[in-house]
Formats: sequence, C-alpha cells, structure tokens
Amino acid sequence: MNTRMEIARRPDVLKRSRRVALLVGTILIGINYFDRVLAGTLITADYFKMALTYCVPFCVSTHASVSAIMEQQRNIANDQM
Repeated sequence: MNTRMEIARRPDVLKRSRRVALLVGTILIGINYFDRVLAGTLITADYFKMALTYCVPFCVSTHASVSAIMEQQRNIANDQM
C-alpha cells in the first residue's frame, strides 16, 4: 500500500491540488485584499499572507485526495480478500 507522501507526490494529485489552490486562493485574496490592492496600500506582510492564502487550499485539497485514494485502496484490498 502506498504511503501518504507517495500519494501526495503523484502528478494527478499535485495537478488537482494546484488548480484548487489557484482558484480558491485567488477568490480568498480577492475577498480579503481587493480594497488594499485598488488603493495601493499593501504592505510586505500582506504579500506573505497572500502566499499563505494559496497554501491552505493546496494542503486541504491534497489531504482530501490522499485520504480518498487510501480509502479506495483499502476497499479494493478488502474486496480481494
């Protein structure tokens, strides 16, 4: 059975997680920083927080994908018994 990290590094999982992070992160940044972007009042800390905003949905999506794949593998293994 694959380990969690092996599954998380799979190209299909990474591609899906990147797409989710890009979409959800951009929406969240728009919600939280749109006024500051328009006003030009972003500070250095805001850029750091914006980067983290992309990391959260990436991690959540990766975790969900890995969990679903592991569950599917367990079900297949149980069915073969």
